[in-house]
Amino acid sequence: MIDELHVENVALIRDATIQPAAGLTVLTGETGAGKTALLSALKLLVGERADAGAVREGADHLLVEGRVFLGPGDADGHVVRRRVEAAGRGRVEIDGRMASVRELAEQVGATVDLCGQHEHQRLLSVGTHAGMLDAWAGERAASALAAYRDALAAAKAAADELARVRELAQSGTERLEQASFELRRIDEVNPQEGELEELEETLPRAEHAEVLLRASEGAREAVDGDGGATDALSGAVQTLREAARYDDALGSLADALEGSLIDIEDVASQLRDYRDGVELDPEELARMQQRMASLQGLMRTFGPTMGDVLARRDRAREVVEAAGDSGERERKARRAQEAAEAALAKAADALDAVRAKAAPRFAKAVTAQMGRLEMGSAQLEVALERLPRAQWGAAGPSKVELMYRPGTGLTARPLRRIASGGEVSRVMLACKVVLGEADGVDTLVFDEVDAGVGGSTARALAAVLADLAKTHQIIVVTHLAQVAVQGERHYLVAKHAGTGDVPETQLAEISGDARVAEIARMLSGDTSELSLEHAQALLAEAGRA
Repeated sequence: MIDELHVENVALIRDATIQPAAGLTVLTGETGAGKTALLSALKLLVGERADAGAVREGADHLLVEGRVFLGPGDADGHVVRRRVEAAGRGRVEIDGRMASVRELAEQVGATVDLCGQHEHQRLLSVGTHAGMLDAWAGERAASALAAYRDALAAAKAAADELARVRELAQSGTERLEQASFELRRIDEVNPQEGELEELEETLPRAEHAEVLLRASEGAREAVDGDGGATDALSGAVQTLREAARYDDALGSLADALEGSLIDIEDVASQLRDYRDGVELDPEELARMQQRMASLQGLMRTFGPTMGDVLARRDRAREVVEAAGDSGERERKARRAQEAAEAALAKAADALDAVRAKAAPRFAKAVTAQMGRLEMGSAQLEVALERLPRAQWGAAGPSKVELMYRPGTGLTARPLRRIASGGEVSRVMLACKVVLGEADGVDTLVFDEVDAGVGGSTARALAAVLADLAKTHQIIVVTHLAQVAVQGERHYLVAKHAGTGDVPETQLAEISGDARVAEIARMLSGDTSELSLEHAQALLAEAGRA
């Protein structure tokens, strides 16, 4: 949800701020007042491509800032900032951190849908139709889709394994000889998992056993030998104890020394254990050194790491075994691939069944909303077409496409081929109402959704937008008074003489008499007494008086 939007130097806007309502916010104004500049700013906010031509004449850059909440769990919100220079360079910040336009689109753009008359990408893109149907169908569709995708991944893995096994089985004589040589050479040394790491830890101790033995024994003797630190401390403690009969302070110091003595005796014991554990074994040292040399030789030839050596041995063994198993490995891989394909087909049928059951109910619900928008006998249909196996993808095994029937008896055609932008706008609006909270976006911005609409259809459109505002934040640019009176907040967009020769677009939230006057202008083009009375009546009817 957009909590606040601040715009500087975008087209005719020099400086403007709006705070959209959580429900319906309307923007009105004379044609040419600059409403499209605000929409341009919103596009920048959600990560659309920047156009340096949008920078206000005479300015060296434009700036769009917004405070947004990304979903119901976002309690603190985020501050996004986008700057575009007149020279074309741009900069994006999210919560004060530099970010890319892609990050902006993924984080903010995913929660905002710009629904302009010529910007219906989601609705007109067939690739989104399956997602719309699944979102409306709910958990059953989500579960079926997840199972299908798991099965699709398993089928691909099985197919890849079969291809790999077949490639091994078809290895030529030269490759087989090379693999046999590698396997024999590595098996002669027979490296074990973790062996190198163990040698790297133990060999330095074995090579320097004499140094370690002398160090540990010398330290132990200094601590625990005759006249060592232990004897000296013991004598000091005894002396302090005797003197403590005359001053208790020396008793405390004796206690402290006694604690240190205990620690030193413990260290002496550990030094003895360490000394006893050091082994001087020339034969074992030679064996370890020879083993390390052998492992290092393998790594030089087949490495650079021991992991590479072990992997090389596994690949060589596979080539050798594949050449001698009379095709059993390939038969096993083929059976696994066939089983994976059977499981995938079952999951695909289950997903198609869920969608086939939901499709007519979704279409009926959207058609009912289209009826509210007075689209006559026009209907929406959902077509499902099973694709060839090679075309199955993450979206499913079938193409899901929204079809539009203009009237009874007419042929349903793909929605993307409808010529009328007004029809697409209202179909989109109907879909949004039906999807409700399952739509996946928080904010819907409508531009020209009321193009060519008037009379009773205008009232119907206003009612549908008001319903949609119960589940979404709605920002709508409108020329219809019937829509404008439904807004929780109403902003007036007006063009004024700016500094120099450049006009300026200003935005101001209006209420009271100012809102009545604007509604009256939208109704009849003037603010006559009759128009004002009509405007007041419309606002009262909408509960906005």
